[in-house]
Amino acid sequence: MSEQSLTTKQRQLRRNRTRVRLQSNMNRPRLSIYRSNQAIYAQIIDASGKVLATANSIKIKSKDGKITSATQVGALIAEAAKSAGVTQVALDRGEYRYHGRVRALAEAAREHGLKF
Repeated sequence: MSEQSLTTKQRQLRRNRTRVRLQSNMNRPRLSIYRSNQAIYAQIIDASGKVLATANSIKIKSKDGKITSATQVGALIAEAAKSAGVTQVALDRGEYRYHGRVRALAEAAREHGLKF
């Protein structure tokens, strides 16, 4: 098996494992994270698929790096969640490992009042 197909297979397994765990928390909205090479995006989505709050790093002009931008996005999504009346969420990291930018976003959201 080539290196690329192994990585793809691991991502698919991680995504499926995350989705199964989210099924047990369907009474909570989910904090969905998407990570691109340039930016990081966060959405709070309820069980019916309605987006309650969003935040992204596109408008943040941080020269300190991507992890700093992710930390700021975590703070922004927590504030947007408070204004939408959401205090508890389930973390949907998708296919991404819990480290780097994903971890920085999640920890910043926790520090600013979101409960996972």
